[in-house]
Amino acid sequence: MHIPHTFSSSILLYLQLQQTKRMRGAILLSVLLIATCQFSLSIRDGLVKNGNFELGPKPSDLNGTQVKNPNAIPDWQISGFVEYIKSGQKQGDMLLVVPEGAYAVRLGNEASIKQRLRVIKGMYYSITFSAARTCAQEEKLNVSVSPDWGVLPMQTMYSSNGWDSYAWAFQAEYPEVDLVIHNPGVEEDPACGPLIDSVAIRALFPPRPTNKNILKNGGFEEGPYVFPNTSWGVLIPPNIEDDHSPLPGWMVESLKAVKYIDSDHFSVPQGRRAIELVAGKESAIAQVARTTIGKTYTLSFAVGDASNSCEGSMVVEAFAGKETLKVPYESKGKGGFKRAVLKFVAVSNRTRLMFYSTFYAMRSDDFSSLCGPVLDDVKLLSVHNPRRMM
Repeated sequence: MHIPHTFSSSILLYLQLQQTKRMRGAILLSVLLIATCQFSLSIRDGLVKNGNFELGPKPSDLNGTQVKNPNAIPDWQISGFVEYIKSGQKQGDMLLVVPEGAYAVRLGNEASIKQRLRVIKGMYYSITFSAARTCAQEEKLNVSVSPDWGVLPMQTMYSSNGWDSYAWAFQAEYPEVDLVIHNPGVEEDPACGPLIDSVAIRALFPPRPTNKNILKNGGFEEGPYVFPNTSWGVLIPPNIEDDHSPLPGWMVESLKAVKYIDSDHFSVPQGRRAIELVAGKESAIAQVARTTIGKTYTLSFAVGDASNSCEGSMVVEAFAGKETLKVPYESKGKGGFKRAVLKFVAVSNRTRLMFYSTFYAMRSDDFSSLCGPVLDDVKLLSVHNPRRMM
């Protein structure tokens, strides 16, 4: 049977197209496999290896509580005066408590702990760790992933149990990086220094503005890792201590930290995350948004309490360009919130939006724990017909 030339050419062309599709599919599959492999080889969200220090040194590597061998703590490399502390251990009249598990480390004079992490180059990450002051007067910690670093002061303790969780962010410039937590202090007693426990990491995915919100991360859903078995939230330090914010889209423009809270342990107006303004006017959060000069905008947000016994009269002040709004909130410390709207006309192509708490507040059941109003669900929208709002 004779097959026409045009028909055979069509079959050949069809077979070539199918082969091309198969090749493209194979290439796409290879790319996906490479990407998947890269992500699977990189570190996962959660504790880093032996991040809670429950795997400890051998007895032969200890001189009392002091760790003698630089590689004695599994998955960590140490330098300087590092102690391996068991929960309930006493130092003079002071009882050393560990927030998670049974063990932690203490960093004495110029001591540090280091771990190598496999990450994805160019990606942003946030480190969360718990720390407690012990006997030094001006304790602070230098956290670094080269070339990024920041010094986190520990003068203000926000929780009464002595432990706070801190967040610090970096951008990975290499596929493998060294995380270093260092105590730069020097005391007469070389053992004096902060306790460290529960070191975790989380990949950050910077959000973008949408047609429903000009602001980035207005609901605070993207942020640092929150330990599931702690109830004191995570402190986000001022941006002068951190070049990359652990709270994408936002800057902490203040002397003190703001607290990142979750719905598992606190009352949150919307979603699973929110911000608690815990240090009065010293605890401000801000974002710069793109705006059009002469256009009218509405800045809406929720103000409430975290259901953490933070009672009394609270006020959140909101700033948008030249406009200001004070939002009072009477808290019974049992959860709840109210919504507020600030309308303004943009006078610049970039408008700075800022929030802070007017007053300091303490928990009614614990006068040594700072607290404050909760901020959540922050939205910025342009108004197409401003006259309808009048």
